Amino acid sequence: MAIRVIVAGATGWTGSAVAKAVLAAEDLMLAGAVARSSAGRDIGEALGGAPAGVAVVATVEEALRAGADVLVDYTAPQAVKANALTAISAGVAVVVGTSGLSADDYAEIDKAARANNVGVFAAGNYSITATLMTKFALMAARYVADVEVIDYASGGKPDTPSGTARELAERLSTLRKPATSKPVSELGGVRETRGGAIGAVQVHSLRLPGYVLSCEAQFGAPGERLLIRHDAGSDAAPYVAGTLLAVRRVRDEVGLRRGLDLLFD
Repeated sequence: MAIRVIVAGATGWTGSAVAKAVLAAEDLMLAGAVARSSAGRDIGEALGGAPAGVAVVATVEEALRAGADVLVDYTAPQAVKANALTAISAGVAVVVGTSGLSADDYAEIDKAARANNVGVFAAGNYSITATLMTKFALMAARYVADVEVIDYASGGKPDTPSGTARELAERLSTLRKPATSKPVSELGGVRETRGGAIGAVQVHSLRLPGYVLSCEAQFGAPGERLLIRHDAGSDAAPYVAGTLLAVRRVRDEVGLRRGLDLLFD
């Protein structure tokens, strides 16, 4: 039986690519599409194709009335948490694709998911190569003590750091050894130039025209450095396969799981 999927943000940069992929997949069914700007239109036509028989609605609440197994959210940082909690309360599993949520937000989502016996999956980045960057950085953190994260994005990106950088820093914090560099609290001058701390890792965010999305983990040891970096291209295709993998696996376990690499092995 096909998995019934709602895509929130279905006409956006990544959401549109995911919606098209769901429509094309034999084991998935697009049960709903959410996009305020296209509400009332057929999602197929809104995406520039043939009618798909699914009307776009303005809210997740409306989409859930038709019934679904999984909500995929590629909306905005200020909307994703409420959308996730709405779906969870309806017994629908959630795949979080939108960045901007904090560790406290995820803790609240996890608590709600467990209370409602549903699964939630979140990743800072659903690209396979970005996931490999995280995997390799976590391996390196076991051996090299000093690490900092730098993320790059366009000047219009609404959240900082990126979801990729935030998730990477949080996960590195659980593995890294004590830093040997001078603590930020002991520095003079303008301390803010050392970035912001997420867990035990300093994170620096650049927002400039010309970038799409990039993230790197820089490791330093006496006499040598290691750079592990991911650069995104100009379209959303790299994020589709990982998102669909999460859709197919999100209901395997109750509660929140974070990091696409958890599904690799």
